[in-house]
Formats: sequence, C-alpha cells, structure tokens
Amino acid sequence: MSDGLVEEASGPPGVDVVRASAWIAHALPELSPPFEFTRIGHGRSNLTYLVTGAGGGEVVLRRPPLGELLPSAHDMAREHRILAALAPAGAAVPVPRALCEDETVLGAPFYLMDFARGVIMTTVASAGGLSPDAREAAGRNLAATLAGLHAIDLDAVGLGDLRRPESLASRQLRRWTKQWHASRTRELPLIDELAERFAAVLPAEREAVLVHGDYRLDNVVFGEDGTVRAILDWELATTGEALADVGLMLVYWDELGPAAGGDAALFHEPVTQMAGFLTAAQLGEAYAAASGRDSAELSLWVAFGYWKLAVIIEGVYRRWLNDPANGANAGGLGPAVPRLAELARDALERSL
Repeated sequence: MSDGLVEEASGPPGVDVVRASAWIAHALPELSPPFEFTRIGHGRSNLTYLVTGAGGGEVVLRRPPLGELLPSAHDMAREHRILAALAPAGAAVPVPRALCEDETVLGAPFYLMDFARGVIMTTVASAGGLSPDAREAAGRNLAATLAGLHAIDLDAVGLGDLRRPESLASRQLRRWTKQWHASRTRELPLIDELAERFAAVLPAEREAVLVHGDYRLDNVVFGEDGTVRAILDWELATTGEALADVGLMLVYWDELGPAAGGDAALFHEPVTQMAGFLTAAQLGEAYAAASGRDSAELSLWVAFGYWKLAVIIEGVYRRWLNDPANGANAGGLGPAVPRLAELARDALERSL
C-alpha cells in the first residue's frame, strides 16, 4: 500500500494521538511509541492511517468516517471478523491485529491490521511502475482472485452465518434505496425508477458465495509482476450472487478507462486505458474462465452496479458536506451521481 500515501502531520483528523498511542502500545507491545499517524489511500468512506512506531514497525489503523453516520454502516467489528476468518484460510487479505470497540479512544470503533506493501494502481503514475505485461497479468489475476474468493467455503472459514434467507438482489435494492433516501442531497427520480425496474428483472439467486461488495482495481495491492498481494476495503462484504461482484468490478474498470475524464475527482485518471490492461469484456471473460460460471446475465449486474455506485457516491458526497475532512476531493462528486444513474439506465436497456 505504498502508493497513494497522503502526507499529513501527526494527528490527522479522526485520530487522537495520545489516546490512540496508549491503546496501540497496550494492544501491540511489540510496537514502540511514539507513533506517527499518516492518512493513506484515496478512499472516501472508512478512514485509513499508517501507524509507524519509533522502531520502524508499521500497522494500519482503520476507522469509520467522521460526522453523522447512517445506521448499520461502517461496522468495524464485522469487517475485522471477516478478515480474521479469511486470513488463516490463505485469502489475499491484510492480517488483522487488534480490534478496539471502546469509543472513548477515537470516538468510534477501529481496528489494526498488517500493512500490505505493494502497488495500488490509483493513478497513471502508479500503474506506470508495472510493465505492460505485468498490467495484463494484473487484470487476469484480479479476475482469478475474485473467482477464488467466490469459491471459499463459508462454513469452513466460520462465516456461514453471513448467509441470509433473502436474495442479495432484494437485500441490496432495499438497503441502497433506503440509503439513497437517507443521504440524498437533491431530487433524482431516476434512482427510484431504476430500483423498481431492477426488482422486476434481476434473476433469481442460484447460490450464495462470499461477495466483497466493492471489488475493483484500486482496492487491491499488487506486486510489480501483477500478482495480487492483498484485497482491501471489506466494509461492504456480504453473501449472495457472485455476478454482483463481477458487474461492479467491470463498472469500475470502465470508469477508470474512457469515462474517467468526466469525473476526475471520482475516478482519478484513465488507468485502465494504459497499454497492457485488458478491456472490460476481456476481464469478464477472464473471470468466467477462472470460475467456470455462466456469465449470460452479467450485463444486468453491470447495470445494477452503476445504480449502486450512484447511491454510494451520493453518500460520500453527503458525508463530505457534513465534514470535509472525510475526503479532500469529494466536493466535486455531485455531478457524478446523475451521470452514473443515466449509465445504469442505458446499460439496463441494452441488457433487456
């Protein structure tokens, strides 16, 4: 996670250095204070900090965003539990180290995990550290790693209770529609119209696998050869239809390509247009080959991914309005929401 560091002085927003240092020194006595806290990454939801000890030891601290939060969102204990189940099973995740549920320390629960060192391809410059061959390998490994996640035996790793009797499509439609009404900053009837249309056309669920919920190129740490070292940002993980993950992965892949110039504050730079990267269609084919799944209904899940992303970005924009410390560039996200909703509508109409 070396690329994407955001330089800040000790004590960035969201961290009480004295309280956090005391708790970390007790929880991880192998780390030596004083600690330096540096905000890392470009995420605009949960906040992430690199914690560096006096002896050079490093861990990552992850906490909810600042300001008023929607109920049930940003559950640190749940995210920590998922990582704790997956790491011993050999999944490519950072190893969790400690969980703090005492809100008097930072005002919210948080957890510590190992620092995954490597390349996060958030910019053309960071992706330029890989050769074209390595970028091609990164795409194929991204797809194969997702297929591997979807093959995990939930009961064997202790996550069987994440299954729900209701389908992922039904749960997601209800959840994100509720989130839209709780966080919207303007009237956008298309969001509700699309929710009704998706309820009528999304296919019945045939399996319930582990779903990351936000699986994309810039949530993965890569080696310089394109291998996957760690999958980050598990806050939206759930169980359900595997193609929901694939559809959203392809949405982000396209948004990091030709569409990136439209909302630079949202998707940064056209990374996936660089030489070596697969096309979105090739990425979908790579997943199908690695997983053995029929992807005939994938286009519906791509459309749903655009709709879900529109709702998520509205929430990020709302949190920025509540407290700008949650994301330096989030003030420019407003126009992205109707654009994504229109892309969802267009993709849905093409898929039917």
